Amino acid sequence: MAQYSEVLARAGRTTPAKRIKRARESPMGWVYSAPAVLIFAVFVIAPTGYTVYISTFKWNVLNTSMSKYIGFANYQALFGSSTPSFLSSLWHSLYFSGATVIGGTALGLGIALLLQRGGRLLNAGRVAIFAPFITPVVATSVAWVWIFNPQFGLANSVLRALHLPALQWLQSSTWAMPSVIVFSLWHEVGFTVVLFLGGLSVVSTEMSEAARMDGANAWQEFWHITWPQLRPVTTFVVIISSITSLQAFTQFYEMSSGGPDYATTTLSYLLYQEAFLLFHTGYGAALAVVLFVITAAFTLLRRRTGSEIADTR
Repeated sequence: MAQYSEVLARAGRTTPAKRIKRARESPMGWVYSAPAVLIFAVFVIAPTGYTVYISTFKWNVLNTSMSKYIGFANYQALFGSSTPSFLSSLWHSLYFSGATVIGGTALGLGIALLLQRGGRLLNAGRVAIFAPFITPVVATSVAWVWIFNPQFGLANSVLRALHLPALQWLQSSTWAMPSVIVFSLWHEVGFTVVLFLGGLSVVSTEMSEAARMDGANAWQEFWHITWPQLRPVTTFVVIISSITSLQAFTQFYEMSSGGPDYATTTLSYLLYQEAFLLFHTGYGAALAVVLFVITAAFTLLRRRTGSEIADTR
C-alpha cells in the first residue's frame, strides 16, 4: 500500500512538459516518425541542399558536367545592375506582403466581428467569405483579369457609375500591383476570418459584460477587452500571411506576368524568369536560397509564437 501511494505521489509531480520530454526520448517515437522523416528528407531537405549546391555554380542545364564552380559569385550578382534587379524585386515582394498582411488582418478581423454579431447569418456568411479561399488561384486570377479590363471590365464600370475616372489597372505600372493586392485580399481573407472567428469564440464574455455594465462603449470594449485576448491569434495570422505572401506566384503569373515595366516582378517571379525562362539556373538557385532564408525566418517565428499561444490556453 505504501509503495502504491509513493507511485501515485510521483505521478502527481510529473508535469506535462516532463511527460512530453520522456515521449520524445523514447526510441519508439523515432520508429513511428521514421516514414514522415524519410519523406521530409527526400522531398524537402535533399532538394534544398541541392539548390544550395547549384547556387555556387554557373550551371549548365543541358550538360551538368560542363558546369563551372564560381563560389558566391551568384550571390554577389544579386546586387548588380541587372533589370529587373534583385533589390527592386525584393521591394516589390515586401510591398505586396506588407499590403496584404496589414490589409488582410484588418479586413479579416472586421468581417469576423461583424459575423460574430450576425447571429443566424454567421454560418452563411462564413461559407460565402471562405469560398474564394478554396477556389483555384489560376481560375480566379483569369476571372479578375477580365474584371480589371480597362475597356469593359466591372471595375471601371463601377468607377464610371460613381462618376470617377477609369483606370488602366493591370496595364499601368502604377496600378498593376494594387490590382494584384486587391485580388489577393479577396482570395485570402476567408482564411483569416475563420481564424479570427475561432479566436473570438474563446473571448471572455464575462469581461465584456462587466465592461458594458461599467459604461464602456463598443470601441472601448474592443480595445481594452477583445483586442488583448486576440493578440496571440493576430500574431499567428500576421506570420502565416507573411509566409504565404512572400511565396505568392500564381496571381502574378496569370494577371500581370511581372509587368508592366517589371512593376509586379517579385522575388518568386524573378526566380521563375531566371531559372526557367532564361536558364540562369545558378543565379535562380541563389534567389531561391535567399527566398528560403527569409521564409524560414518567418517559419521559426511562427513556431515560437505558436508555442506561446499553446502555453496561454
